[in-house]
Amino acid sequence: MGLIPGRCFHHISKKPFTRISISKPRRSYVKGVPVSKIHQFEMGDIKNHSRFPLVYSIVINEERQLRSNCLEAARQSATKYLTASLGETGFFLKIRPFPHHVLRNNPMATGAGADRFSQGMRMSWGKPIGQAARVYPEQRIMTARVPAGKDDIVKEALRRATHKLSGLCSITKENTA
Repeated sequence: MGLIPGRCFHHISKKPFTRISISKPRRSYVKGVPVSKIHQFEMGDIKNHSRFPLVYSIVINEERQLRSNCLEAARQSATKYLTASLGETGFFLKIRPFPHHVLRNNPMATGAGADRFSQGMRMSWGKPIGQAARVYPEQRIMTARVPAGKDDIVKEALRRATHKLSGLCSITKENTA
């Protein structure tokens, strides 16, 4: 079975569904949450990133849920371009949101005889299929730091990353003073 499109989950409609119950902190509502697709949140020169004066960020303009696989695709796209242009330690890139929200799906049976064993909307809690980060307008999604004079490279890397994200995004330059 293929991956369900992100357009099925990008609207925020209910309160976030995380793993741990507030009233019973030792019990988990969800059994077997899939692993987040993001494995690294910081790339490039992690230890010495303050030496890069230019700071650019991707800012989202809409309220959305971004799945962990779209954040990972954006990270890979930006990292690949920055590594090819500036080298392994010539930049610093950070993913800001963390996917806490657990996505659920109630799969409906289709085909001949599906009405005999499909439950429909009875007991429609759904099984966990992934995780998403809830983001709100004017929130930074990804931040890149590069050496002075490399404006075009960082803008192109972040532009490529915005194509992997759902919703309207903009690239902004931040003041480092």
